Order: sequence, then structure tokens, then C-alpha cells
Amino acid sequence: MKNLFLVFIAFFVLSFHSFGQKSQMKAFIDYKSYYSPDQGAYVDLQFQFIAYTIRFAPVDSILQAKVAVSTIITDVATGDTVYTNLFALESPRMRDSIVEDFYDILRIPLQPGKYTAHVELTDIIAQGKPVDGKLEIEVSGDSKHVSSSDIVVAEVASPSTNHESPFYKSGYEIIPRLSNFYSQTMNRIPYYIELYNTHLIQDSSFGLRQQIVSSQTNQVVPGFSRFTKIKPEPVVPVLRNLDISKLPSGSYHLTLQIIDKNSQTIGETADYFFERINDNIENAENVEEIVLDPAFQASITQDSVNYYLASLIPIARPAEIKSILKTLKAKSPDLSRKHLQQFWVQTSGVDAYNQWMLYKKNVVLVEKNYGSNFMSGFETDRGRVYLQYGTPNTIIVRESSPSEYPYEIWHYYKIKTFSNKRFVFYNPDLVNNGYRLLHSDMVGEQQNYKWQQMLVKRNNSDNNIDGTNGNSQYGGNSQYYYKQD
Repeated sequence: MKNLFLVFIAFFVLSFHSFGQKSQMKAFIDYKSYYSPDQGAYVDLQFQFIAYTIRFAPVDSILQAKVAVSTIITDVATGDTVYTNLFALESPRMRDSIVEDFYDILRIPLQPGKYTAHVELTDIIAQGKPVDGKLEIEVSGDSKHVSSSDIVVAEVASPSTNHESPFYKSGYEIIPRLSNFYSQTMNRIPYYIELYNTHLIQDSSFGLRQQIVSSQTNQVVPGFSRFTKIKPEPVVPVLRNLDISKLPSGSYHLTLQIIDKNSQTIGETADYFFERINDNIENAENVEEIVLDPAFQASITQDSVNYYLASLIPIARPAEIKSILKTLKAKSPDLSRKHLQQFWVQTSGVDAYNQWMLYKKNVVLVEKNYGSNFMSGFETDRGRVYLQYGTPNTIIVRESSPSEYPYEIWHYYKIKTFSNKRFVFYNPDLVNNGYRLLHSDMVGEQQNYKWQQMLVKRNNSDNNIDGTNGNSQYGGNSQYYYKQD
């Protein structure tokens, strides 16, 4: 799965990497791989610039931004530079003070292989510091095999005859959507794909199969599959509008496959990962109608069933949390048992019981290590993070310091598609094992870039945490430990 970079989305975006410091310009960048019988393989490097992070200046009574875009692409195998480009991009002209994000596409011919794109962006009007990053690119496609382009999801798609537009594709102008998060108000996924060399297939009975697959259970979601017969051509463009209004909250893959009359896949499967939040759709059948599994019954004592149902909150989605709280309010142990079983069947399929037992073991562990007389282990910040993200790769514990509150720094080498994420917990009360999350660089978590000053407030009479009292080190080693790999 390809990852975007330069991201500014605060929650539920599992396939993106964060880039850029606060107050700097921000953008989304992605790439899509294509093949042309006339020109060979190429990629579209897609840009979405976040308007409110860029300075606009008046031009003839309207507003316009200017961004310098530098791109250098190197071959991973040889280290050779195969492409360079530097240009000044002007945004569309905005006629009022409400500026909107703007887009661009850089079309680059590349031979099949693996590359690294180094991109640097500079706000020309603001004259700020450049922001830069890199994107790994893999190019495939040739004239001898059946294949497809990447799936391109559209922000806007409309008929067009403007062949000169960088957004033009087979009779349409397609403005790409670079976010993979869909709220409950977003009920459609317009997508575009190109199929190549289908004229080489000997059997004329073949077509394109669309499916949505749950990333939790790896099962096909009923009601969203579709098959379209294809007329053999060197290039077959396909534009569809997928209705997801009845798709429950969850993580999914949209998969597209060229299949023969025996439902066998020809070529590789095109895949698009996305997150869906849909509080309007119940995620399962009526809890009342669930038949209890004896194994689940035996795993929970009567006096702990509500405790274990509540312990699911750290890993549940917003709609699921509402449902859990509703069940807990009913104060029915039998209903809580059914709800608990339903949750794990939905998230883990046939492996539901085993996954529940692994999670239960972790709930017991965080209760032992982080619980107190005032809070259950899973209710604490450390307990919630442990249950949500798993065991940290390293934990630095500093329980006593003359200048700092007690603190812990947790380091995860990998959280899904994110690398090197850290969590800082501290105990400002100095009692009750009451560590709180002070700062994390994980997407969607609390970020407090003055966390070092907060740690040393224990012995700092200056209540203004913006001041350092001339001490750039804040009297402790927390920054050193935070930066350790």
C-alpha cells in the first residue's frame, strides 16, 4: 500500500505519514502509476495544497498564492537521478477572502522499477522555510501483460474535452481526492481506473469485479460487489461512483480485479484502502438475537461482564462506543455478554474467541500495572494507549527527579503505517499512580510541544510555561530520552 506524506488530518487516517511543522505550509502528495501503449509507463505526482497554511496576495483585486515545487527522482537500484524539475505553481485566483485548497499534477515518464521522489515546497509570497519530504514510488506496466493503473479516487469528476489539462483522463477532468477518510456525510467514492492489454486475453468472457473487503476480518462485505463485462481493448478506462451510504464504520479495501469466466484473477489486484465513519448504520444484527457461545460465557464471570464490556472502549469506534454505553446503562449482564461476543465476531470473524482472550489478557495486565483506587486500568491514559496500540518497543521510566515530575516515555517502532511514534506520560499529582498523557507525535493524539516545560513546573515558580528562565535544557534529560531510537 502506498503512503502519502505532508499530511494534516487529525484523526482516523491510518495510511498517511505526518510532515511539516506547525505554522508551515502543508500539502498532501501521492502518486498514481499508469501505462500508455504510445508512451510507455508513467506516474502522476498529485498535489493538494492546504490553503489556510499558505499566504495569498492580491492580484488585480483577487487573491492568488505561489508555490515553488522542486522534484528530484532517483532510481532505488542504481542511485542515479532520473528526473528533476523546478517550477513556480500559481494557484487559481480566488475572488473573496475564503480561499480553498488547490491541486496540481506532475506527469512523469518512468520505466518500470522502484524510485524515490524527493519533493521540496516553498511558499513564495510568505518567503518561509521550505518543507520537504520523500515518497517511495513503484512503477509497473508493459505491453505484454494484462494489468491496470492504480485506483484514482476523485474529489470532482466531470466530462471534459480539454486535453491540455493535467487533470484530463479519457474524456473526464478528474480532480484527485488525496484523503482516505470518509465521514458519515460522504456517501460516495467516485473512482477511476485504466485496464491495459485486455485484447491479449484469448477468452472473450471476462470482466472487472469490484469488491469491498473488511481490513479487520478480511471478508468481502455483502452488498457492494459488482461485475462489469469488458470489451477487449489496449486501454479500457473505467469511471464508477461507488455508493457507501450503507457501509458501516470500519477500515476497508476497495479491490478491483480483472477475472475470467472461471472467476480467476488475471493480473494483479488494484487496491484502495479507506476509513469509514457512519454512525447512522448499525454495525450488526440485533444484540438481543445473538446466541451465546459457551466459550465466551466461560471466559467471563457474572460480576465482571460489565467491566470487560467497558474495557472495549479504548479500541472501539465512536459509533461502537455509543452502543457500548447504551448496553452498560441497561444493566443487563446477559445483554452485555451478547454485546461483547458481537464486538469480537465483527472485528475478528472466525478468530473472535482467540482475539478476545488475547485482549482480555492485556486488560488484566493494564489493570495490574496502571489501575488505582480511582480508575480502572483501561480508563487510564497508559492503559488506553497500551490496549489501543499494543506493547511499546521501549519504555523509559523516571520515577524520581529533583527537577521534573515523574514521567515515562513510550516508543513504538511501528503503529500500523506510522513509524517511530512516542508517548510522554507524567504524574503531576505525585500520588495514586495517576500518570497522564502529556504529549505524543502520533496522529490523532494529544500534542503539546511545550511538554518539557510542563515536566519542570514541579520546581519552577514561574507559572508562564512559555518562559524558560534562561534555561534551555529545562533542568532534565527528558529531551535526550525522547530522541533516543
